[in-house]
Amino acid sequence: MRRFVFLFLSVLLSSAVVSAADRETAAGEKKESAVKQELRNHFKFYGFVRNYFAFDTRESVAGSGDLFYHRPLDVKMNEDGSQDLNAVSSFRFLALTTRLGVDVSGYQYGRTKFGAKVETDFYAGLTGSTGVAQLRLRQAYMTIGWDGLSLGDRTDRTASVTLKLGQAWHPLAADQPHVTSLETGAPFNAFSRTPQVLMDAAFGRHFILTAGAIWQMQYSSTGPEGNSANYIEYGCTPEAYLGLSFKSGGFLGRVGASVLSIKPRRTGVNADGVTVKVSDRITTVNPYIYLQYTARKFEVKAKTIYSQAGEHLYLMSGYGITDNTAADGHYEYAPIQASSTWASVSYGSKWQVMLMGGYIKNLGATEDFVNTAGKTDADDFYFNSNGAKNLNSMWRIIPTVAYNVGKFTLALEYNITAAQYGDGLSYNARGLSLDGLHWVYNNRVQMMVRFTF
Repeated sequence: MRRFVFLFLSVLLSSAVVSAADRETAAGEKKESAVKQELRNHFKFYGFVRNYFAFDTRESVAGSGDLFYHRPLDVKMNEDGSQDLNAVSSFRFLALTTRLGVDVSGYQYGRTKFGAKVETDFYAGLTGSTGVAQLRLRQAYMTIGWDGLSLGDRTDRTASVTLKLGQAWHPLAADQPHVTSLETGAPFNAFSRTPQVLMDAAFGRHFILTAGAIWQMQYSSTGPEGNSANYIEYGCTPEAYLGLSFKSGGFLGRVGASVLSIKPRRTGVNADGVTVKVSDRITTVNPYIYLQYTARKFEVKAKTIYSQAGEHLYLMSGYGITDNTAADGHYEYAPIQASSTWASVSYGSKWQVMLMGGYIKNLGATEDFVNTAGKTDADDFYFNSNGAKNLNSMWRIIPTVAYNVGKFTLALEYNITAAQYGDGLSYNARGLSLDGLHWVYNNRVQMMVRFTF
């Protein structure tokens, strides 16, 4: 009898243990299923592995392992004048632009929708064969949106508003030409990802009003300290943007402008030789127009930007000192102006052909510059660190052929960039005066291989 009781209790205890284990397993599976459902409903992971192979016929200014192309260097003759030392070919291939990102969407509280994006890739850090590619932040922002907002008494007239807060593409740089190269049209196109608070208000089906406050981080203004975000920080004024977009059918048009006010210096020397705080400030405007038309496999785009001290947008620009005689030690400034224009066209899907052309013209300063501390005009103003003070104009043509199959892309691109330099220069209210104008050219042949996931 005791054996029977012992056997019964053992079976009962085993059943309880198994039942508890089954419940725990079921709870674990349910939790795992809930996590998978959350990821499936709200998170979209994306990225690609990308390799570039690039050959250049001339020494050039370029970043990110020389993949982010800017301009060919000016002539540099040797001592007896027999050779141009910058007429040297080079070749490289790298995978440092591999990218990872996640889009977050589908969260809602009442009528308020929330989303986010985090995007990173590898960048810089390359020094010869011993360098490493460093992971960096590209974009990181949240979105807050409201749909169906009433416009007056009519129920058929509504608006939607979206706020973007964080680091994202600058509005002047967001629309880019048809190229596969890393610089995506820069410096003919603005190039900047930067901290911002941006509002898009859509009225009906056709119009979007965009307004925002923009800060500086990686892409910053230049000045006495070189490229730095200190000038906007001590200026205590974010860059302001206002734009209007129109969409109808396959047509998209934008007009907009940004206004930037920075403080190049915080201290100066007054007439008594005493170091004092100064009220230096320069305020500039950068307007642009963008047009796009899409019809099935065909698309054409064009943009033109008029820049004043637009070096924080990677444009060919800067500013200089126009008056340094004030008794309180402060300086007056004027911007260098430039015109940057590009157009591109694309046709096809599996086999895709593209063509981009761009032109930059240095328009000189709005006022005469002065010399300080015995410097010459050529040394005493601040310019895009990737540009050249004696650069008068530049053009670029890029034809591209790409083969797209599924998530795989193979592209071959030819880039010819020509830069017009001068031997001597003077920035003044009449424009840019240059002596000895001459052209230099670089031919870049580049292949890109990319697998997207």
